[in-house]
Formats: sequence, structure tokens, C-alpha cells
Amino acid sequence: MELIGADHPQYDVLRRLALPQYRAIRPAAIARCADPSDVAEALTYARAHALPVALRGGGHCFAGRSSTTGLLLDLSALNSVSVADGQAAIGAGARLADVYRGLHEHRLTIPAGCGPTVGIAGLTLGGGLGLLGRRYGLTCDRLVGATVVLADGRVVECSDEQEPDLFWALRGAGGGQFGVVTSLVFAAVPSPTATRFTLTYPRDRAAAVIAAWQSWAPDAPDHLTASLAVTADEVRVFGAAVGDADFGELASLDPAVELRDGLSWPELKRSFSDEDVQDDRVVYSKSEFFGSPLPCDTIAQLLAAGCELGFTPMGGAYNRVPADATAFAHRGERFLLEHASPDRTAVRRSWSIAHPHASGRLYPNFPDPYLTDLIAYHGGNYERLLAIKQAYDPDHIFGGLR
Repeated sequence: MELIGADHPQYDVLRRLALPQYRAIRPAAIARCADPSDVAEALTYARAHALPVALRGGGHCFAGRSSTTGLLLDLSALNSVSVADGQAAIGAGARLADVYRGLHEHRLTIPAGCGPTVGIAGLTLGGGLGLLGRRYGLTCDRLVGATVVLADGRVVECSDEQEPDLFWALRGAGGGQFGVVTSLVFAAVPSPTATRFTLTYPRDRAAAVIAAWQSWAPDAPDHLTASLAVTADEVRVFGAAVGDADFGELASLDPAVELRDGLSWPELKRSFSDEDVQDDRVVYSKSEFFGSPLPCDTIAQLLAAGCELGFTPMGGAYNRVPADATAFAHRGERFLLEHASPDRTAVRRSWSIAHPHASGRLYPNFPDPYLTDLIAYHGGNYERLLAIKQAYDPDHIFGGLR
């Protein structure tokens, strides 16, 4: 373990988070960990100095939980990607761009997100939505094993056969609550060739596009994932198809259509990340799942509320897993709606308009720092998760569930 204090030349680089609202947080020290024994040593150090602990993979936590004023465990050195017998072994510090590149060398991939710098561990432990999800399920649905360092320093392997309760909890409860995951093993899937699509509409067509999208996208064929974004200037339906791309009623609303076919899976993912522009604005967000379509009058009110809106489809393989089969409980939802703006009041106003029609459930990877009802993340799995938390982290070293 390499322990880095505030006087180290790399300190400010290592403590920097992806989200600007949390970049002022200054850890007392940063522990750079290269293997499970380093993690165990870091946990011993934290206990000896009465320091709270936070874990850092990608550093994209919406609630700022990937930093701390205590000891920050930097797992970025744990970034290996290897394949054997169709299974992918991936270090907890790997970022998605490296994962896709490494697996594509073996003509394999896993269903996961698009952000190239997002950490694989945090994404997986909170569920994991992505462009192949409606075909193959959540990222955590492909998880078959993990190595975990517990609060007392013990290193355990977990799977359906070993530490099964812990393994169940790791699949969708949210990252860093039960121990420090240092590596993950996935059942990989073939790396496909795909078509990327974007349907763009003028802003004044937003109500019609939303109405058509929410009736179509959650029920579209599994090989197609179409998200929806509403900004101040335009409306976009975008995503990827591994097969035919038929847009139903959305095609009749006269969009400008852009298709890019024949893309390898890494090329497809890069095509989304290439559009990312460095933006250091503080943007606030709130989100919820919805099990039924929004009424037309609610859509009209949302469009007047002044937030950017992001709709992500569920359905398909996401919803063919029983709600209690993994810790991820949200298996009957139709879509996820996110409200985003630099104006926190506008976000709250927009969210309150849609909330009466929501399921009241939240995606663990989009945590709300102001939420106190943790059942919203876990539904009927909450009580079992509390028992597992008590068994594996009775002193609450890793925070989270209470």
C-alpha cells in the first residue's frame, strides 16, 4: 500500500472527482491499493487512526460517496482485464473503456454503460444499465463471482456457492456497503456489430415524442435500446440496435435520422463518448422509476418546468429476473426518468410534477444525497440486505444501509 498525504505531489490529482460539486472534499490521506492485501492494510490503518473510509473506482457517485475527509482507498491500480473459458475477470479499478477494449480482443463484451471513465465495480454493484441490457440484463446479472476484502481484513471469494448471501447483496444493492470488492468475474457475451441511431426533433414536438416513446421503447425488441433526451433546444431519441432498427410511431413524427451501421462494440461505445464535452458546471439531478406511462397533462407540465429530461427504457431482459433473485429489486419498471439542471429548485419542481405517477423506487447508481428512506433503493429486498449488512459489516465501517 502506498499512503499519500496532502503534501504529496500526486495528492490533488488523485483526490479529483468526476463530479465538480464534490471536488473540494479533501481526504486526510489516500491509500493506493494494488492487491487485496493492500486493501486489508489500508483498512487496518483506518481503524487505528479512527478514520472514515471511502472507496474510489471511477469517482462518479452522484452523492459524493467516492470521497471522504478520512481515508480514500484508490483502487485504480486494480485494472486488469483477462478472459478464460468465456468468463471475464476484471479488476475493480478498471474503467469501462479499458473493459470494452480488453474484452473485444477476445470477441467478447458485457452489458454495461457508455461512460468511458466510469468504474466497472461501482456500476456493477448498483445494477448497471446499458445498451445491451434489454438483451442480456443488468451488468450485475452477468456477475458470477467476486473477491471482497471485509471490514476485519479477511479476503473472501463469493459466488452462488461461496458466501451466497454476500454475493446476492453485491448484485444491485449499491457499491461499497459490505466490503471492498477487488475483482469481479462475469459471464461474458459475444461482442456484436451494431447500428447507432439518433432521431432528432424540434423542441415543439417534445410532448408527442415523449408520448410515443414511453408507449414503444420499453416494449421494443430486446436487441434495440432507445433512450430519450429533452433539452431546451431539441428532442433526441438515441441508442443502438443489434439487428433491425424499426422506430414505430416515432418514425411518423418526421425526425431527422442519423444511422451509423457496421460498428464494432468498442467503436459504438466510443461514438457516444466522443460527444462528451468537458463541463465543470455543477448540475443537480433527481430520478425515479416509472411502472406506467406519464399522462399527457403531466408531460406538458414537465416540459414547462425548465429541466433537461432523460428517459431510459427498462423492459426486456431487465424485467425477466425475479425481484428477489438479486439485490436489485426494480424488475417491473418501464422506464427511468432523470431531471437535471444547474438550478436545484428547478430540479425539485420538475421531479415533484412527475413524482405522483412514479413507482417511488430509485436506481442505486443514481443515489439522491437528500434521500432518507433507503427502502426506495431496495424495495422488498431491504430487510434481507439489513441482515447481510449486520453479518458482514456490523460496525458500519463502510456506511450505507441502516
